[in-house]
Amino acid sequence: MPAGQGYQVCVVGAGAVGKEMVRLLRERRFPLRSLKVLARRPRVERIYGSDYEVRPASEEEFRGVELAFFAGTEGAKGASRRFGWAAVEQGCVVIDNGDDFRMDERVPLVIPEINAHALEKHRGFIANPNCTTIVTLMAVAPIHREAGVRRMVVCSYQAVSGSGSAAIAELEEQVKAHCGGGALEAKVYPRPIAFNVLPVIGSPDADGTTSEEAKLRRETHKILGDSSIRVAATCARVPVFNGHSAAIHLELENALASEEARRILSAAPGVRVVDDPARNVFPTPQDASGREEVLVGRIRRDDSVEHGLSLFVCGDNLWKGAALNAVQIAEELIRRRGLTPQPA
Repeated sequence: MPAGQGYQVCVVGAGAVGKEMVRLLRERRFPLRSLKVLARRPRVERIYGSDYEVRPASEEEFRGVELAFFAGTEGAKGASRRFGWAAVEQGCVVIDNGDDFRMDERVPLVIPEINAHALEKHRGFIANPNCTTIVTLMAVAPIHREAGVRRMVVCSYQAVSGSGSAAIAELEEQVKAHCGGGALEAKVYPRPIAFNVLPVIGSPDADGTTSEEAKLRRETHKILGDSSIRVAATCARVPVFNGHSAAIHLELENALASEEARRILSAAPGVRVVDDPARNVFPTPQDASGREEVLVGRIRRDDSVEHGLSLFVCGDNLWKGAALNAVQIAEELIRRRGLTPQPA
């Protein structure tokens, strides 16, 4: 990058995640020469106080773009499948928040605090992990490096913002309808989400494991580089606007006292220990919303297994679970060697 200049950047998608990407690029003073927003239909979108002309996405729009963030809502197919590799062929580096290419062997799956080394051989296309995977592994990876994780059991409590802007609006409307004595109409989800818990996220396979639960297992193995870790998960949607939570139960290779786990996590980048239940100090999604760090608490011994450890984590799924992690990947690329892909 020439001195005094920045990168030509585009964000593909103007929903909940896309808007946060634009916001964070500005707030973190990312070196921008230009920034444009692409989506399915043209319009003017107001994003945190500024108006942006949203242009229809097409292959031609990626000409001259050096860095493209695909904001894709979890599970939604489309933009990166249609335009991602075509953009790479035009010299653009793609950072994709969707799940289409996470397990592609050509594509590094990156949480910068955990496996930034995976960026060294990128081919122009990099994937953001699933929001629940990011929030979970921010706490688990430091423990795994120290004591080794044999088995991980996770119960997630996921906010509606993970399903996009329509889900946020649906929860709002259902709360208002309930308070007014009206019926709770469900469109985004199969059942009302207000004052409820939906224990299915994604589509179930023949055995009943949902796609969200399978992602946590597969992505954990790829990011930590260890397919021997046994992972069991139950993912639930809860009536929270923003901020995913997870109860995590670990079986470790080596004994690790809860005090030592607190020390390890306190030193881990991107993690904040919030742990004094006797004084009502523990993580909540309200506390995590709008924060860059993942909050970890309820750190305690689990006597049900040998070398067991339990903890509770909360993280902003739109920030660290999506937009922030993507921007941090780009920042790490620039720190390392710029945006130049390595030859295959």
